[in-house]
Amino acid sequence: MKAFLLIIPLCLLMACSKTDDLGNVEDIPGLGGDTWAASPLDKWLHDTLTVPFNIAVKYKWDQFEFELNKTLVPPKEEKIIPVMSAIRKVWMDTYIAEAGALFFKKYCPKYFILSGSASWNENGTITLGTAEGGRKVVLYLVNDFLTKSMEGYQPSDSANVKQMFHVIEHEFGHILHQTIMYPVEFKRICAGFYTGNWNNISDMNARKDGFVTPYAMSAFDEDFVEMVSTMLVEGKTGFDAIVNSIPEGTSINGVTKAEAQSRLRQKEAMVVSYFLSVWHINFYSLQTRTRKEINQLLY
Repeated sequence: MKAFLLIIPLCLLMACSKTDDLGNVEDIPGLGGDTWAASPLDKWLHDTLTVPFNIAVKYKWDQFEFELNKTLVPPKEEKIIPVMSAIRKVWMDTYIAEAGALFFKKYCPKYFILSGSASWNENGTITLGTAEGGRKVVLYLVNDFLTKSMEGYQPSDSANVKQMFHVIEHEFGHILHQTIMYPVEFKRICAGFYTGNWNNISDMNARKDGFVTPYAMSAFDEDFVEMVSTMLVEGKTGFDAIVNSIPEGTSINGVTKAEAQSRLRQKEAMVVSYFLSVWHINFYSLQTRTRKEINQLLY
């Protein structure tokens, strides 16, 4: 014990030695935070999103906004306005048209963080977006965003754009059901078929069990919001095509074509009913508006 007590003062003396004087700590660069002059892009974001909706968009790079063990790249500044303009048209304006500005301002996330690249996970999957507490949304793959009005656009680029909208509709669906839960009956439609192994299941095999995407098989809540986002982004015609694509026969889990299609139609009906009874939103009208805006951007 005595030896221990003697070592402490020695260490303190060494730490406070004048030879290690740090000088005026107020002059150490970087401790005051980074500052920069507002650019025309910053003004556009402020006028278009912050003033009317109290939404902030962070595009200047800050690694601490992301998982520190991921290798990511910053978004290109020339992509910011096209991305956020498209998000406003496809997601914001359509919800406002159906539910009103007050609804949207109350429930929309208030903080968007943008990454230029995707976030790869150890299991080989890609995280394309996340949401925290319904207030912050992180969007990846911003640098791959191309629409038909942008130079270099190819029809294959539409998949990346649709996926970004899918992520936003998915995360907003979480905000809505976390505010008011969807009917418990939804969880019974595919009870016993949810799995943590969803990333090893193909789109078709997921559909043959009555799920709209493989990720929908990961949990009840993910199933619900995957239905919402897929129905909105693909439109009624696209969703009907998904249901009708299920082949004859049975899945490896013993689900017949008729049973799988019935499951998807039951989920569709519950989504439509939930939006109408809880949020007073005509989902099919919202679906039509959303798909129309996507078509104008891509086709």
